[in-house]
Amino acid sequence: MAAQLKMSESDFLETHTRIIGNRRSLNEHQTEHGFDCGFLDRTSQPGKALCRVYLARPTQCRTWPFWASNLTSPAAWDRAKKTTPCQGMNEGKLFPADKIRIIRDADEKDNAAAPW
Repeated sequence: MAAQLKMSESDFLETHTRIIGNRRSLNEHQTEHGFDCGFLDRTSQPGKALCRVYLARPTQCRTWPFWASNLTSPAAWDRAKKTTPCQGMNEGKLFPADKIRIIRDADEKDNAAAPW
């Protein structure tokens, strides 16, 4: 992400992240939709939520909505759909369960080693 924004890693971490416990997290800000990532753009194309660093987004973002917490039940999936700006949930490509497991497992593995 730092490279896409043409920043040094240290400047990126200082400007766009915060420490929560012993890990880093991307900064968020309160909106009418809840807490949005600092890179989520809701103004340039009204009615859409776009990522300003889409090509460099972290695994956590690339694997949404296939997080273990969203896959525990249909109710958990529906709750995530209701509370997040993911326009593709229940609208886009249908993924088979084995592909979802691969995506979920990659996310868990990548996030275990990530600084955030």
